[in-house]
Amino acid sequence: MNEDTLIQELTFKAIRSSGSGGQHVNKVSSKIELAFNLRESQALTELQKLRIEEKLKNRLTNDGVLILQCGETRSQHKNKAIITQRFLELIKASLVVRKKRIKTKVPKSVIKKRLNNKKRNAEKKANRKKPDV
Repeated sequence: MNEDTLIQELTFKAIRSSGSGGQHVNKVSSKIELAFNLRESQALTELQKLRIEEKLKNRLTNDGVLILQCGETRSQHKNKAIITQRFLELIKASLVVRKKRIKTKVPKSVIKKRLNNKKRNAEKKANRKKPDV
């Protein structure tokens, strides 16, 4: 995966930020919207695309487009840098293959300890009952 070719495939759109900010906020489009078409990407292999699509299926549109927004700062350039960094981290994280978990056998001593605790607890509760006369 080459970051430069990935960044070239991104499309940015400046939109108006929501929230408070006075008169200036209604004139300036400082919020950045990033769109990345996963299915038409040339920078990723088919295996990588499948892996990303599986991990990010809740965040992709029906057309396979990933849309991210950033309006944290009042600067359009800073927002663009933040959203680009966030996008790259998201893609890298979704490409990580988790190691398969190996089942291990429960040791006999652990089973014995659990059964002894159960027995002790049962006796403690049985001693609370009124004796049969």
